[in-house]
Amino acid sequence: MALYDLSAKLSGGGAQSLADYRGKVLLIVNTASKCGFTPQYEGLEALYRDYKDRGFEILAFPCNQFGAQEPGDAEEIRNFCSLTYDVSFPLMAKIDVNGDDADPIFKHLKKEKSGLLGSAIKWNFTKFLVDRDGKVVSRHAPTTKPEQLRKEIEELLG
Repeated sequence: MALYDLSAKLSGGGAQSLADYRGKVLLIVNTASKCGFTPQYEGLEALYRDYKDRGFEILAFPCNQFGAQEPGDAEEIRNFCSLTYDVSFPLMAKIDVNGDDADPIFKHLKKEKSGLLGSAIKWNFTKFLVDRDGKVVSRHAPTTKPEQLRKEIEELLG
């Protein structure tokens, strides 16, 4: 199965086919509003604003599996991200990234790029970079700041 065969659940209901992102470079991230890494939203937004016109998209998936750091509902999450970090990239529905109920997108990402300690996502703000053909090219730990991905993103954008 390819990434483009999957759909992301939207925070307002419904789904977005990932095939709609064919030809774009994607950064897919599991996020949380009450995490030590939450300020990374600022760096993610900077990347998005700098590269969106060149075919770059960020897909953020709120997740409450790590220290219950994303307790809010879709509207609370949207408001927090908008008011605190002026986030303009898509925030998807809150999902699980590990376990039996893990979202199929994250099952695919983890299968394509395992982490240092196996495939499981270890914490919020794990980042997957996907090229224009839908191939998962790299996986980055939560400690990797968004700005550290600039060189790799620019290479993928061409």
